[in-house]
Amino acid sequence: MIYWNGGISLLFSSITFIYYFLTITVIIYFIVPPKAKNIVLLLSSLFFYFAGEPIYVFLMIAAALSGYAHGLLIEKYRGRKGAKSALISSIVIGVGLLGFFKYSNFFINNINNIFGTEIGALSFALPIGISFYTFQILSYTIDLYRGEAVVQRNFFDFATYVSLFPQLIAGPIVRYSTVQEELKGRKHSLDDIAYGVGRFAIGLGKKVLLSNTLAELGVIISGLQEKTVLSYWMGAVAFTLQIYFDFSGYSDMAIGLGRVFGFHFLENFNYPYISKSITEFWRRWHISLGTWFRDYVYIPLGGNRVKKWRLILNILVVWMLTGFWHGAEWNFILWGLYFGIILIVEKFFLLPLFSKIPKIPGNIIGHIYTLFLTVIGFVIFNSANVSEAGITLSAMFGAQGIDIYNDEALYYLTSYSATLCISALLATPIAKKLVSLISAKEAGDITLSLLKPICYIIILLVCTASLINGSFNPFIYFRF
Repeated sequence: MIYWNGGISLLFSSITFIYYFLTITVIIYFIVPPKAKNIVLLLSSLFFYFAGEPIYVFLMIAAALSGYAHGLLIEKYRGRKGAKSALISSIVIGVGLLGFFKYSNFFINNINNIFGTEIGALSFALPIGISFYTFQILSYTIDLYRGEAVVQRNFFDFATYVSLFPQLIAGPIVRYSTVQEELKGRKHSLDDIAYGVGRFAIGLGKKVLLSNTLAELGVIISGLQEKTVLSYWMGAVAFTLQIYFDFSGYSDMAIGLGRVFGFHFLENFNYPYISKSITEFWRRWHISLGTWFRDYVYIPLGGNRVKKWRLILNILVVWMLTGFWHGAEWNFILWGLYFGIILIVEKFFLLPLFSKIPKIPGNIIGHIYTLFLTVIGFVIFNSANVSEAGITLSAMFGAQGIDIYNDEALYYLTSYSATLCISALLATPIAKKLVSLISAKEAGDITLSLLKPICYIIILLVCTASLINGSFNPFIYFRF
């Protein structure tokens, strides 16, 4: 797990961020003239990063300089070999920096284990957000080379894109082509600001009220002296819900903050737990990462326009890399390959079979199948290593000689049943559909217009009270 190296925590779900940093930034941003707004965002973003990573802020600036310079070279030599050389150089430098800081010790440890050497591990922290801003810079140079983006000649505007604090540490991965026009010509409106504030409040509620509570249950379960099959399953389900509300909550907050500042970031989650197949699940989960690997790895490898054996290889390569992107441990690689194999099986066997089953029972079977495999996958993801994943999975199916349940497990199941049920319900679009039905009528729309701001204020106040009380406030995606 990676933590801030500095002394100031600027997590979105913190009092310091909400009531000091963000408030001051927004006030200054809307006071200055349009030409100075990007400078305000750049300086505030650099301070945001510097507060937690005093040293590595210079690494991020260097990465931005590299991306900016390579972009100019690609444009200068467009249509000639120099453009391709500049692109390759950009990829090598970007991937090289990411590989050095994130994966050096992984390879050192494995070399030591295989060859019996005693190479010393490198002593440095993983720069927070490096996986996200590296992929954003690569999207710029690749899209520019492909002719799908316009070269950015203003370094400060480019650095603003790279360092933009709303999505710097947890995404979504924002492609340059998505915001290139808004970097210079974005518009601001009260409707956008109101939407952004509301979206931020919803994300904050997901993180503080749901994810943090589920995380508490996970900590309790992991600390039990006498674990049972039931407690293992409780821990697995709790983490499956926790990681969704943690990450989708941060994505909501990022999208909301982006809208306040005039940016329209693309959605990153679309109710993945209602999926009827793993294929559908990955179209709904961490959408920005999935589309990044699709467009910049899978399609260049040939996509699905190749022979069957090559298609299988392409899928396995993409999913091994997807797992490895999440962390420098074998369990992440196993996690990626696990889903890659399932996707291959679905593509060639299961999806054609599911299509022959009548819709209603087919949907039910698909939902149960998908949720089951997803929970298993997140057990692998949440384990410290492959060995721990194997022990946990075997215990979940009663292979460790433990009781199915005991009084302690039943107590915590009862104590957290409301949280688990509410979380499961809110992981579906039921509430969203209910709001849509009510707003379809004029009276309902007027009522919701009045109630929404009140609800957002209540969420903000309750979250504030929880944070002031020093509630458990971890952040899963710091490891990436």
